[in-house]
Amino acid sequence: MKHNMQKLQELAAANGPLCVGLDTDPSYIPENILKNYSSKAEAVLAYNKEIISRVARDKSACCFKVQIAYYEAMGLEGLKVYAETLKLVKESGLICISDIKRGDIAATAGAYARAHFDGDFETDIITINPYMGFDTLKPFTEYCASKGKGIFVLLRTSNPGMVDIEQKELKEGGRVLDKVGEELERISAEMKKTYTDQTCSPVGAVVGCTEESDAKLLRDAYKDIFFLIPGYGAQGGDAKICGTLLKECGGTVNSSRGILCAWKKDENCTKKIADGTITMADIADAAAKASIASKEDLSRF
Repeated sequence: MKHNMQKLQELAAANGPLCVGLDTDPSYIPENILKNYSSKAEAVLAYNKEIISRVARDKSACCFKVQIAYYEAMGLEGLKVYAETLKLVKESGLICISDIKRGDIAATAGAYARAHFDGDFETDIITINPYMGFDTLKPFTEYCASKGKGIFVLLRTSNPGMVDIEQKELKEGGRVLDKVGEELERISAEMKKTYTDQTCSPVGAVVGCTEESDAKLLRDAYKDIFFLIPGYGAQGGDAKICGTLLKECGGTVNSSRGILCAWKKDENCTKKIADGTITMADIADAAAKASIASKEDLSRF
């Protein structure tokens, strides 16, 4: 059985490393378009469907990352849109990363694992927060071993506040994030016993692309771990730093607002908003163009 992180690594090699973030807030859709739908959630689903279709057609990305918070914020209808979006990604043939950042203990962690690796919200790969302790990871890694699922564990995030915990020095030496990295390496070594013929572990790491020195340090330290790389584009990370992180085992580079809101910088869309003729297809076309442009940008390094 080929696990989902292996499939993602292969898709990244074929389509390029871009991950399109479907952090689709209704405010990212022009009012001229929103008024044509019975609800904001319905408009979000329509936009997601258009983007997924175009990106899959153009082979401009290897995966989609769906941030659950934006859907939870729309209530029950939003969660239905979340589930439908996961199905659309699966049907597209690309990998779906559900950005849920769960991290709890014992039976609660097991319930979270069932919620996102089985049932209505089943997905390919999820993000995990390890800061309640490494026992939080076990229910998820069990799914990695038995069902080929994948997890991305927070290692070095892209937000300025990461220095508050992740960068703190430990009394025994090294940083907090180094301790997390050691655990990921230990788990990955265990996974090799199950997946002997595959080129990466189903356990990956979230590593932001906002600082070149840290990027090189972490890529050199964890050569065999596949990375989910946030921070590119709207958060200030650039393609050169991404290029560093994409070496060795590789990774996938997320861009959300830069693609979802590409219509704001599109001259054709601006004119159509002014005269009231803009359509969902117009803003999806702008997103598709931005996805292709990002793929080309990342290919330079």
